[in-house]
Amino acid sequence: MSPADGAQAGRPLVASGPTAKPWLGVFRAGMQWTGLLAVVLAVTALVFAGLPGAGSVLFGWTLVIAFSGVSLLIVHVVGRDNPHGAMAMFALIYIVKVVVFAAVLFLIGRPDWLEATWFFSAAILTVVVWQVAEIRAFSRIRFQLYDDVPHEESSVKGKRDA
Repeated sequence: MSPADGAQAGRPLVASGPTAKPWLGVFRAGMQWTGLLAVVLAVTALVFAGLPGAGSVLFGWTLVIAFSGVSLLIVHVVGRDNPHGAMAMFALIYIVKVVVFAAVLFLIGRPDWLEATWFFSAAILTVVVWQVAEIRAFSRIRFQLYDDVPHEESSVKGKRDA
């Protein structure tokens, strides 16, 4: 390929393989984007509602990223040994996450210092931004579907016929 066709001058073309540690990359993307959101919201809340507003924003953000982050870390651990089971684990963890999140909010109750509007706004916006970042990062993950070892038969039929 020439540079005009998309190859970079002076760099060899190499076949790309699967993404190393894909779920940690998704976690990193979610943390970066929601972290930026949390800073902007916390500063805004500090200006308009004082420390309780900023604390409410950070509390809402922390709850959302804790539950979202734990699910990605669990899938990272499961995905190392069983990459195909990672998606099933996402579905199971999502159900558990929603129930536990509701239980935590119910058990904690509403502290006196909590500004409900700032907390709710931060939590909802964090979920939305986390989901967008997660989908964007997931769309860039490369999974290896076929074995790339040249001249080595890896199919079951090939081994039986030999």
